[in-house]
Parts: sequence; C-alpha cells; structure tokens
Amino acid sequence: MKPITRRLALLWSGSALAVPQLAIAQTWPARPIRLVVPFPPGGLIDNMARLVGSRLAQELGQAVVIDNKPGAGGNVGAAEVARSPADGYTLLMASPPLTISPALYESLPYKPENIAPVGLLGRVPNVLVVNPKSGIGSVADLLARAKREPGKMNYASNGNGTSLHLSAELFKSTTGTFITHIPYRGAAAAVTGLISGEVEMMFENLPSVLGQIQGGSVKALAVTTLRRSKTLPDVPTLVELGLTGFDVSAWYGVAAPAGTSPAVVSTLEQALQKIMQEPEVIRVMESRGAELGFMPATAMGAFMSADAQKWKRVASFAKITLG
Repeated sequence: MKPITRRLALLWSGSALAVPQLAIAQTWPARPIRLVVPFPPGGLIDNMARLVGSRLAQELGQAVVIDNKPGAGGNVGAAEVARSPADGYTLLMASPPLTISPALYESLPYKPENIAPVGLLGRVPNVLVVNPKSGIGSVADLLARAKREPGKMNYASNGNGTSLHLSAELFKSTTGTFITHIPYRGAAAAVTGLISGEVEMMFENLPSVLGQIQGGSVKALAVTTLRRSKTLPDVPTLVELGLTGFDVSAWYGVAAPAGTSPAVVSTLEQALQKIMQEPEVIRVMESRGAELGFMPATAMGAFMSADAQKWKRVASFAKITLG
C-alpha cells in the first residue's frame, strides 16, 4: 500500500470509529436510565442518589429510576451493574465498597474491572468519636491510654469489613496500638453501644453522628480527611495531629458497566459536573456533611485505584478476609 493510500485508510478507519460514537451521543438517552443503589432506601448513599438522580433526569431529558439492590455489603448491587449491558442505561451509585470489597472477599460476585468510573461527586468525612464520660478528651489521651493498656480498650463498628471497621484498623496500624474490635449490627447499634459505655471509641460517617455530637452524647476528637470539615470547623484532622497521610472518607459517585461508550460517559461527566455546581445541590449536600469536589472519569479511576491499594494494605495488616 502506498504511503498516501495508507494515510487515507487510517483516516477512514478513524472516521468509521467516530461515526458510531457520534451517533450514540446524538441518540442517547432514548429511554429511562436505571441508577442502581447497592444499599437500602434512606441511607446516605441512597439520599445522594435521589438528589443527583432527579437533577440528572432534568439534564438528560429522561427519567432516572432509583433501583435499590442491597446485600453483601454493596456487592449485590455492584454485581447487578457489572453484568448489565454497557449501553448507558444502567448506572451504579458508587461508594467505598467498590474499593474495599476486592481486598476482603476471597471471591466476589463480579469482576472489579467490569465496572468503570464515570464521575466522583464528593466525599463525606469519617469522624473519630468517644464517650464523653470515658475521660478521653483528645487523640493524645486516647493514644496514651491505648498504649498503657493494650487490648483493654474497645472500638465499635457497624460490622466486619465496613469502611468504619477498616478506618479503625488503619488508625491502629498507623499508631501502633492494639484496640479490640466490637462489631455491631449496623451503625445505629454501634453508636448506642458507644453512648452506653460498652465501647470507648468508634469511627462514624459525620452525618450519621452529627446530632449526637451537637447534643453532647458523644465527643468528636478528629476527622479523617486531609482538611477540616466545614460542618465541624473546630475539630482537627488526624493529619494535623501527626498521623501523616491519614485520609479516609465515605466517597460517592457514578459508575457504569465497563465498555460503556466514551460519548455516553462524556455526556454524563458534563451533566454531573454541571449539577454539582448548582447552589441548591451544594446547599443540600453540605447540610448533610458532604464535601463537594467533582472528579471526571479518569481522575475518579486514579482515586479508586489508590483507595483500593490502601484498603488492601489495611486488610493484610488486620488479617481480615470475608466469604
């Protein structure tokens, strides 16, 4: 093949690939979109999905139907999306189980590479809280007691393998302390255990425990993100207190089956970024303790990769394996 003919062939092949993508971008969406939420109705991720989903429907001109698929710590919903057609009509409300589960489960009901990021919408800090009657007034107090009495202090979580459980294990590995894990059936039971004095400390999503902090039934010692929370501006970060690189949050975003058209992903990225800049969306999300910070698909993918590596190290340190 002559050089000029070869160049034309390459141009034609590139154009041939571009035409279907352009056609998809022009015709999608032509029917309602299903947004799978891998948790029951009423929780943090579900509330975020309903807020974003209603605005996304207005932006795209098609209904966005919330489909709750709880079970197995978020794995049931993730598996539902992973095996769905990559046509842009099934999306996932993504959250930490996507990066935690591969580190914990010997066998997952889906392959992580079958789910691709679309856009990260924001993050919610975890907060380290203690019982006010425990005599622990600071992280320094907590560490001093934990090192003075290794294994005698207890911490609560909302269950084995959850982000709150692993947050505490990351804290232990970072500080070289031995604090005993007491798993409860859900976050509400864990907070009740803390308030009653059954345990001395726990990590919890900020929105879920904000009322108790403000009411004085629990005391906030530190937040787990790199910057202080606007909701609790007087509470330091663990990084400020010397725990270098300690950065944990309940992040949330949108993902899709791998292989979804780049044109569809680009359309979703633009719509989501626009939504996350709306004053009313910002107001509602910040009132729930969320910190906004949109990341497009590529940046979200890098974030998720780093998050997965972090939890892999923590799971190895704590020797945690599930199912």
